[in-house]
Amino acid sequence: MKKQRSGLAVMARLIGLVRPLTGYMLLAVLMGLAGHLCASFITIFGAFGLVRALGLGGPLPLPALFAGAAGMALARGLLRYGEQACNHFIAFKLLALLRDKVFAALRRLAPARLDGRDKGDLIAVITSDIELLEVFYAHTISPAAIALLFSAGMAAFIGAVHPLLGAIALAAYLTVGLLVPLATSRAAGGAGADFRRRSGELSAFVLDSLRGLPEILQYGAGGRRLAEMERRTGELAAHEGRMKRTAALNAAVTNTLILAFDLAMLCAAALLCMAGRLDFADGAVATVALMSSFGPAVALANLGAGLQNTFAAGNRVLDILEETPVTAEVEGRPATAFSGARVEDVTFRYGDEAVLDGLSLEVPENSVVGIAGRSGSGKSTLLKLLMRFWQAQQGRVEISGRPIDGVNTADLRAMEAYVTQETHLFRDSIRANLRLAKPDATDAEIEDACKKASVHEFIQSLPQGYDTPVGELGETLSGGERQRLGLARAFLHGAPFLLLDEPTSNLDSLNEAVILRALGRESGDRTVVLVSHRRSTLRIADRVVSVEHGRLS
Repeated sequence: MKKQRSGLAVMARLIGLVRPLTGYMLLAVLMGLAGHLCASFITIFGAFGLVRALGLGGPLPLPALFAGAAGMALARGLLRYGEQACNHFIAFKLLALLRDKVFAALRRLAPARLDGRDKGDLIAVITSDIELLEVFYAHTISPAAIALLFSAGMAAFIGAVHPLLGAIALAAYLTVGLLVPLATSRAAGGAGADFRRRSGELSAFVLDSLRGLPEILQYGAGGRRLAEMERRTGELAAHEGRMKRTAALNAAVTNTLILAFDLAMLCAAALLCMAGRLDFADGAVATVALMSSFGPAVALANLGAGLQNTFAAGNRVLDILEETPVTAEVEGRPATAFSGARVEDVTFRYGDEAVLDGLSLEVPENSVVGIAGRSGSGKSTLLKLLMRFWQAQQGRVEISGRPIDGVNTADLRAMEAYVTQETHLFRDSIRANLRLAKPDATDAEIEDACKKASVHEFIQSLPQGYDTPVGELGETLSGGERQRLGLARAFLHGAPFLLLDEPTSNLDSLNEAVILRALGRESGDRTVVLVSHRRSTLRIADRVVSVEHGRLS
């Protein structure tokens, strides 16, 4: 769910994440402020030295001025290093924390909120969008605070020479450091958000193309796909070019304004000197002080165009962090052991489409309940409700006589195993993929589960046996082999409640018979809900019900 937040709202939320590192941020601001003062006063001391050399007096003798300038040059380098070290420590620490928060949010949102989401776009958020926030944390927060404090201090210093000169300096800092970035940001409009959206869409398109490469080659669609990729890349590049032109215009306006204010300060100081209201020495020092003090304000001005892109990235990250899961994690309830399941008068809709309408079903302990029905009749949705991936809008779903939303999520996951016809395998070995169900499983337990799923002999025939890599998404295995590994996972998990959604759809009749015999043996200790189109698969069920138009028939 995408929210439209103002730039200030995004900035406030992003700054709020710095709270655990406030000490480092204050240290960065103090070192940055001291460093910029040193940089400016090197030039100011030079002006004092020039005045002294002309015999017009000054606060310090020439040797002291040279020594002070040298000391400030050394301090400037050390302070700059310290400021950048603190800022980048904050930035990279927060990027790590943000990625941790985003992955935690994705775990909370899965699977319901992630159904239908572009995986390429999610990858863009996790990688490039979060990476872009480094600019905000390392080059925005402390520079903004430094610019505010430094500009106020320098305006007071110049104002002590003459109030009019102080007013010119203050106007210069406000114009360059505040008005220019605000105007640039407004001129950029929603360009940053549009750029991040297009970038995410391009990532999704490329990922989709890589996954569908065999089909693209088979049907000779490579040229069309490549042309579409080049078109999208060209549009993104053109969009980025417009953003860079805005940034270039911002830089040109900033530099022009700096020259204009320098000239205004020089003219004002000269007029005051001619009128006898200001000494030449003071006028020269005030003018040099302004000319040497635009660094922090320019740093803010240069952020104007880039901030739109940064805030757009921050907005996309916040969308994930602030999205509410369909089903919240349940903790702190009394422990629950499985003793049957029950669905009573359940209604469920995807949007406006009713999938289940007043459905009721009893699943006694140690029984096998078969569910038949046409595609789209709500069979798989019923299993997802029993897993509490989704929440029923009406009616009750009970586990062991308790409402399912009153059962600890950890207990629910321990007592249930869910197998779909599409088994996801990670890019790892067969053994590691199976241990997902039980990390501390022994080799004997793994082999026993694979024997029940009729896949042990196949694994043994592989050159590396159980240590054989399965490739990305299990691409080195057939659909039937992946499905049998999914069943082996479920057997290894040892849950008393098995939810099987077309568990034999990719299997031949021989392997189906072996697996059904294993399920039959397991049914004495487990409760099974078996969804299938195959009559042969449903023969092991103690009771078979049919779901039509969201109701039992």
